[in-house]
Amino acid sequence: MKAEVLVVGGGPAGSSVAWHLAQLGVEVTMLDRARFPRDKVCAEYLSPQASRILEAMGALPTIEAAGAMHLSGMKVRAPNGREILGHFAAQHGFRGFRDRGLGVRRTVLDATLVDCARRAGVQVLERTHMTDVVRDARGVVTGVQVRDESGVPRTMNASLVIGADGLRSVVGRRLGLTRKAWWPKRIALVAHYRGLPGVTEIGEMHVEANGYVGIADVGHGVTNVAVVVPASRTDGLSGDPAGFFERWVMGAPHLAARFATAERVSEVRVTGPFATAARQAWAPGVALVGDAADFFDPFTGEGVYAALRGGELLAPLAAEYVRSPNATVRAGALPEYERVRRSEFSGKWMVERLIAAFVAAPPLINHAARALSRRTDMADLLIGVAGDFVPPKEVLRFGYLARLLLFGI
Repeated sequence: MKAEVLVVGGGPAGSSVAWHLAQLGVEVTMLDRARFPRDKVCAEYLSPQASRILEAMGALPTIEAAGAMHLSGMKVRAPNGREILGHFAAQHGFRGFRDRGLGVRRTVLDATLVDCARRAGVQVLERTHMTDVVRDARGVVTGVQVRDESGVPRTMNASLVIGADGLRSVVGRRLGLTRKAWWPKRIALVAHYRGLPGVTEIGEMHVEANGYVGIADVGHGVTNVAVVVPASRTDGLSGDPAGFFERWVMGAPHLAARFATAERVSEVRVTGPFATAARQAWAPGVALVGDAADFFDPFTGEGVYAALRGGELLAPLAAEYVRSPNATVRAGALPEYERVRRSEFSGKWMVERLIAAFVAAPPLINHAARALSRRTDMADLLIGVAGDFVPPKEVLRFGYLARLLLFGI
């Protein structure tokens, strides 16, 4: 079998790049080891700018009709009890579907995006497991080895292979493109609850000395609860993730009363450690996108938007790589993707690392909470950056950081 572009992974990154390529007339095959709809360990939060891409793909009406919840902002509670409350669109003049985040189950989101890609003309192969990459004598990737649900191995050839296969990307690892970062090493435990009191259209992040928990409504009376802890503080997790999860939540007095009356309606699932990155997101014949290219820390909820946006950025350059009659243009397409990707995301990466440092040190997050609880305009600006429609440079400016330090005193 041969395709112009072969996309490995049918999550948001894979579906986004496949759909955008199909709009450019490129022949695309997308494969995934799962059958959709399928669940995935995730905080199930999408920042407001994700809705722009979902709207373009024709996915947003279906997702909203399925019961996705609109989120108008975020509240962060520091260990000292101070709260930072910010609204996505406040003071920025944004209105309409882009001024709200979304809480939506991955069973709904991923299946809807795969259907959008399929309707655009993408060939979708489910229950197909990629096992290795295929390279020619020059080391250029020319395809992948797969096994379908019958277990029969075969080779699929392509002019370009796109690795959209997530945090532990087989494509990236086989080519030596990805590496594990030394910090922060965190583990996430995710479950769903029904009847959790106090849940509103404001997403919640509660930071404790031993980790943090995110709480967001995902529709139909169900709340996603994601506990994230340092890998060094997971004693008791092995063999009993549900017990570890419940002990962690009930160990926070301000959360214990809320969870005492709530019903857990799913198993507790575990993922991590996080913090992986690609030394570069391409090699001859291959490109990485989404979590396969980089994944840092889930605190800002960047993952799904970055996956969708990464696919949108990669598609025109991938089309140049496989279609341009100009050899110079073809040779420069994937390096240009690397440049564009870094230009798009480098500011947000800096913000993520800054936030991670504060979250990891209770005195720092307590200090920031004191400052931002007094300056709602600064809190709104930070949440706007988290919502992906305020440029990261707005909170990386010396003046903003100086005020953050001053008002926390």
